[in-house]
Amino acid sequence: MAMLSFEAKYRVRGGTLVGGDLFDFWVGPFYVGFFGVTTIFFSLLGTGLIVWGAALGDTWNVWKISIAPPDLKYGLGLAPLAEGGLWQIITICAIGAFVSWALRQAEISRKLGMGLHIPVAFSFAVFAYVSLVVIRPFLMGAWGHGFPYGIFSHLDWVSNVGYQYLHFHYNPAHMIAVTFFFTTTMALSLHGALVLSATNPPKGEDVKTPEHENAFFRDLIGYSIGTIGIHRLGLFLALSAAFWSAVCMLLSGPFWTRGWPEWWNWWLELPIWR
Repeated sequence: MAMLSFEAKYRVRGGTLVGGDLFDFWVGPFYVGFFGVTTIFFSLLGTGLIVWGAALGDTWNVWKISIAPPDLKYGLGLAPLAEGGLWQIITICAIGAFVSWALRQAEISRKLGMGLHIPVAFSFAVFAYVSLVVIRPFLMGAWGHGFPYGIFSHLDWVSNVGYQYLHFHYNPAHMIAVTFFFTTTMALSLHGALVLSATNPPKGEDVKTPEHENAFFRDLIGYSIGTIGIHRLGLFLALSAAFWSAVCMLLSGPFWTRGWPEWWNWWLELPIWR
């Protein structure tokens, strides 16, 4: 009940980007807004098209259903629905839903009088998706370079791209992305473990304060980033992981067409080895 009374304070009109007061209302605990409506529209349409695409296929096995992009022969043009056109429309729906969700997050943030960190962070994930299905295929000259919508087929696509450039883990941007992913996991697991240990003391002892948490890391590594700092660091690490994962794919194909081990030949050619 305390949370409900708190929320009522912020359930006032305003902060909308589009539509004014027309969709400025809630359904239960969920804010709607213009972009909430567009999110629902694109989500339902895209999901319906996926079901239609599955009906055109030869299986209803959820693991094997696949909506493939157009053949490379169609280039950047429109393809017939049964030959990749569905994939193109579903992609438009997905982008519409993702962008709408980010803009809805922006409206909620404006309504609460807080920063736009959440929609900005979500936009990095949207950028990674758009990089794979729009930017990279566009740079390579065919929508067929996008990944298929399916579970096994998507995994096969990832594997095939990796083998296409030989040892994909030699991609320097991929190395940076993986490093950020692991560092994000390490930093936030340390933070989560610290909070749990401080707030769940042995029976009979008091709950520890942030001062104890800071003291722990000062004793362990000589420095504590602090309670706000660890969340800022976690945000930076997570966004960097998403950004560099998109960059590693944008480099592969549009800007580098050979095996990634060859890229490292510059290291062997440095004058220090002569």
